[in-house]
Amino acid sequence: MPTSTAHHRRIVVTTALPYANGDIHIGHLFEHFITDYWVRFQKMRGNFCLSICADDTHGTPIMVAARKQGITPEALIAKTFAAHRRDFAAFDIAFDHYSSTNSDTNRALCHEVYQQMQDAGHVETRGVRQSYCPRDEMFLPDRFVRGSCPACNATDQYGDQCEVCSATYSPVDMRDGKCALCGEKPVTRESNQHFFKLEHFRDFLKQWVIDGVDQEIVHKLDEWLQDRLKDWCISRDAPYFGFEIPAQPGKYFYVWVDAPLGYIATTKEWCQQHEQDFDRLWKDAGTEIYHNIGKDIVYFHALFWPAMLKTAGFTLPRRIFVHGMLTSEGEKLSKSRGTFIRAATWLKHLDPEWLRYYLAAKINGRISDVDFSFNDFRARVNSDLIGKITNVASRGAQLLQRKLDRRLGSLPPEGRKLVAQAAAQSEAIAAHYEKRDFSKAVLAIRAIVDEANRYCNDAVPWESIKHDHERARGTITTMLNLFRIAAVYLKPILPSYCQRVEMLFAEAQPFTWASAQETCEQRTLNDFQPLLTRVTAAAVTRMGKETQAEQQAEQA
Repeated sequence: MPTSTAHHRRIVVTTALPYANGDIHIGHLFEHFITDYWVRFQKMRGNFCLSICADDTHGTPIMVAARKQGITPEALIAKTFAAHRRDFAAFDIAFDHYSSTNSDTNRALCHEVYQQMQDAGHVETRGVRQSYCPRDEMFLPDRFVRGSCPACNATDQYGDQCEVCSATYSPVDMRDGKCALCGEKPVTRESNQHFFKLEHFRDFLKQWVIDGVDQEIVHKLDEWLQDRLKDWCISRDAPYFGFEIPAQPGKYFYVWVDAPLGYIATTKEWCQQHEQDFDRLWKDAGTEIYHNIGKDIVYFHALFWPAMLKTAGFTLPRRIFVHGMLTSEGEKLSKSRGTFIRAATWLKHLDPEWLRYYLAAKINGRISDVDFSFNDFRARVNSDLIGKITNVASRGAQLLQRKLDRRLGSLPPEGRKLVAQAAAQSEAIAAHYEKRDFSKAVLAIRAIVDEANRYCNDAVPWESIKHDHERARGTITTMLNLFRIAAVYLKPILPSYCQRVEMLFAEAQPFTWASAQETCEQRTLNDFQPLLTRVTAAAVTRMGKETQAEQQAEQA
């Protein structure tokens, strides 16, 4: 693990943990791409950057889903774990360690942190009125009660937070609440629960959020921080799938205690496997810790989580990166409209690299939603990634292969100038990656390729090759050098594509960010292999149909 120097940073990045009760879909991929592009960029820059994630495995929904399938919760989460790992790998999403919140390491950590909360006087036990379903014979978690929001009357809301007005409340305060499992009206019963006194941390949190989150989010958090912060119920009653609270039979940690602690437990497992010093990562202010999350879970990550870390003496995150949601044609992803696409379904019909490129071209580092449109997707991939970027490589390399024995020559004066300009873009493009403004990075990369295409059209090497081989070779050498630099800058977004580019250029080492400063002259290329194909309308239609068929089967 490198020490922090001016050039080498020590970074830990986490992405929200996918819930072990369902498949990976394009909404998940969108969030994981944001992290993956950023982490790959940091590694290309030579920084130590650990990408950590895990399956979020606890809670009543897992228990209920397992019961429906007639298997144990452990069997259910093992099945999901394998599917999640497979889908992420197929989309080139690379983690340094991917674990499960149901690990022994995480259990021990939960016990330890809970003990510290208690010792510091931040936990209180008291009786509380809760929704209980007489038919299902269980206390209902907040999300298992659906009804109208007590603040704005929006219908069909969950029992913990309104998706329309963002109000937080208890299920017993909802109008016309019903059990989400059976539709029965719940009754209210008393039960003893453990509460974390969040109000103890209000002054600390007010200060922390100023640097810890984007300005846009600070205003929302300020609304919560103006008033006394509500105590946070951190326990749940049996039956429940999770970790039992020590010396409290029948009481379990609420999933929002053990899920974020999974970030730390997963890092700890990585440290044990690689014989690294755990304290250097989570107990050292020199480590930059970043969480990448959707705007729907800000409350947990920006209030509960820093308070828990503060209690337990762990390093606080430098920043919580909050992104908007992925929408389709301006609306929430929907199964019935065929836009809620499973990763596995996408892979049957479309190339994962197309999606990596398309979403990167739209993500701007702000909290605004990002819209996915199939027509726009096809047009952008075909015209930009295939028609412009890939086209430079195939035009140049194929001509070189057919007529000039695959050998690059020297850069002519104008070519040398263009290549130097492209290499000089390095820090500006790096700044876009750093800010997670991937759309600006893509624009700058496309501009380099546009320049290569313009230069090629002016120099017409397919004409000059008829009477002046060396002049044509110089033109193609320029085109391919510009393409190679663009590929270096594109590598965090399209790692597999760039591996094929490295093969074409017979690179001795995989590209690092510094590779953009090298020129390629007097080098023999490998045989040209097509780098990527076009998106067809038929494949998009087939995928949409399959997604709708899956939805109908699920409803049936």
